[in-house]
Amino acid sequence: MEKIKGLELSKKYFEKVYLPIIKSEFPEILEKMAAGLAGEGSECFGFDDEISKDHDFGPSCCIWLDNNDFEKYGLKLQKRLNELPKEFMGFPVFCESEFGSNRRGVLNIDDWYYKFLNRADCPKDLYEWRLIPEKFLATATNGEVFLDNLGKFSKIRNELKNYFPEDIRLKKIAARCMKMAQSGQYNYYRCMRRGEIIAARLAESEFISETIHMIFLLNKTYKPFYKWMAKKMKELPILGKKIYFLIEELIKLPTGALNRKGEIIEEISMSVINELKRQSLVPRQIPSDFLQDYGPFVQQKISDEKLRNLHPASD
Repeated sequence: MEKIKGLELSKKYFEKVYLPIIKSEFPEILEKMAAGLAGEGSECFGFDDEISKDHDFGPSCCIWLDNNDFEKYGLKLQKRLNELPKEFMGFPVFCESEFGSNRRGVLNIDDWYYKFLNRADCPKDLYEWRLIPEKFLATATNGEVFLDNLGKFSKIRNELKNYFPEDIRLKKIAARCMKMAQSGQYNYYRCMRRGEIIAARLAESEFISETIHMIFLLNKTYKPFYKWMAKKMKELPILGKKIYFLIEELIKLPTGALNRKGEIIEEISMSVINELKRQSLVPRQIPSDFLQDYGPFVQQKISDEKLRNLHPASD
């Protein structure tokens, strides 16, 4: 069995199996459809490995149609695709698990986006953007579109891939400044001094989570589901690899290694501060090494008055 990533396998499957059938038997659909692999599943992020093959893995595709065409052709096309060979390049075709339904096959464009965005199009204003969990934006824009002859699916996808409006990014960065400072630079030490080891571990975990989120924001990249956050962060050009290995060391250290843990927390915090200055998100002349001092400066760069007047730590 050839060693191949799920996305590449699915693209070959579409080109060699799905596409010839659609061209010959459903030519009227070809000009109205989009096809690709995106959404839920490690293969859509390119993170699938041998362990991934124990469930929801195999050659598969998404065929996206608009409402009218889905109603007209969806069941007929899906029935024909279900009749195709159950193996490709030595791999059994994708078989959805109980909790993995409606990921592949013939799909309604509006329903597919609604599943992740709670709407069938791109958000129109700042407050609509704020309602969508970031992990769902990452899921809705991952993978690859193999073709889109209608253009509707890719139009929404490309608008989402343009990333958050800058005011939303600034609000999220301001909140990360406050929360990284409170959890890592402040409360972690205080909890350890009191012997509150559980509280200290929670503070450390929150610092790690908020730090990873900050790196995604600095790279203007949507943060995915927690299982893939660190793996994806390692690939990001701005501080990704550096912060990944610092966090890895922080986690591996024993609970009592307070001095080294403290050094790592401060090194991470200063790296973020320097990048905030490099991106001109805060004044370069601020001498503080405490991230909380920078949150309000980022907040004040927000253009929208209502958003700017929210508490810096709110997100």
